[in-house]
Amino acid sequence: MPDTLLITGGAPLHGTIHIPGAKNAASKELVACLLADEPVTLTNMPDIGEVTLTIEILESVGANITRRDGAVTVDASGLNTHVITEAFAGKNRIPILLLGPLLARFGKAEAPTLGGDRIGARPVDFHLDALEQMGAEIARNGCYRATVPDGRLHGAVVELPYPSVGATENVMLAAVRAKGTTVIKNAAMEPEIVDLAKLLQSMGAIISLEVNRTWVIEGVERLHGVTHRVMPDRIVAGSFAVAAAITKGDVTMTGVRQEDMLSFLNALRRAGVPFELGEDTLRVTAPKVFLPMTLETDVHPGFMTDWQQPFVTLLTQAPGVSIVHETVYESRFGYTEALNKMGANITVQTNCLGAKECRFKNRNHPHSAVIVGSTPLKAAEVDIPDLRAGFSYLIAALIAEGTTRMTGIEHIERGYENIVEKMQALGAKITRAS
Repeated sequence: MPDTLLITGGAPLHGTIHIPGAKNAASKELVACLLADEPVTLTNMPDIGEVTLTIEILESVGANITRRDGAVTVDASGLNTHVITEAFAGKNRIPILLLGPLLARFGKAEAPTLGGDRIGARPVDFHLDALEQMGAEIARNGCYRATVPDGRLHGAVVELPYPSVGATENVMLAAVRAKGTTVIKNAAMEPEIVDLAKLLQSMGAIISLEVNRTWVIEGVERLHGVTHRVMPDRIVAGSFAVAAAITKGDVTMTGVRQEDMLSFLNALRRAGVPFELGEDTLRVTAPKVFLPMTLETDVHPGFMTDWQQPFVTLLTQAPGVSIVHETVYESRFGYTEALNKMGANITVQTNCLGAKECRFKNRNHPHSAVIVGSTPLKAAEVDIPDLRAGFSYLIAALIAEGTTRMTGIEHIERGYENIVEKMQALGAKITRAS
């Protein structure tokens, strides 16, 4: 029987918490290790479900992996298959990112259909179209079967229709060992992608970020082994910052990089939440009163979509009307139904209620939320639909009257390591029940 969380609200969070390596960097950097013909060691690895699943995928194609004391070493010299089996279909979105490395190693690759959070369509056409521009022939019939008739991908000028993080990563991973130069235009430039580029450069790649969202990669014959420290998780840092504020607590986070969180910290300040920054620390304390605000998600350097859910929960406690306009994923407000069940007053609209018109205009997508606060929250029985929604439910339960019963906690554990133990250490009244 799946585990259940029991959370009794009313306890402010106090203490210090270390921010681990970023999920969205760690999993992609594990994939990058397949491109090297020597062992690569990644340190500051988070102990989360997404990392465990990615390791299982790499082992399934023959990588030898050791995991010890927050470090993972990947030896891909013995890869023995180009096929990622159907056993990994629908689990997460990592298999599609293996196409480039497997094409580099075998000249062919096969990956199953994808999974991940239910937050809207995330088509892989951007990925596959780019690989085809680089010389791959891809069959799309139930799975993705790719071959390179010439034996090696070649460079190309790839202009993405949207600065997709996954597509940018995929092209980057394919390009570093392709023949010639690849230019990625209208590319994503999130800190996690920069961290991936730093790893690849350390391994021997020639890769640069240029003006106007452009990456330029000169392909090389081989990549070698290195040791690389995974960047801290800015999503986890933002999540715990909101948890500290909404519970009227006082929490210090260590291992935080301010440069990764500029837009989040600006929003936190506009919401009336006080914070203090140290060299690598962020301390968040209780506000006198939360302030309503208008917020818009965007690709980096804008306010990232994965900060949206906890922030919406925070704004339920701000007297007045707040508006959040989601411009990255078209269906990311489904979680608000459970918050309304707990007492929130959130209405989702299909109009663009932000400073700009986004690509979802007139497409009937529920991508704007109107939050009327402040509303007291009450305990309820909720089922977690995805990773970030799960954390928003968790912090709602931390301030709700009564004890909330929460199922689907495996979604939270995909991205937050030892979440129950860390919350307990900060004073949360939370227990795990079978």
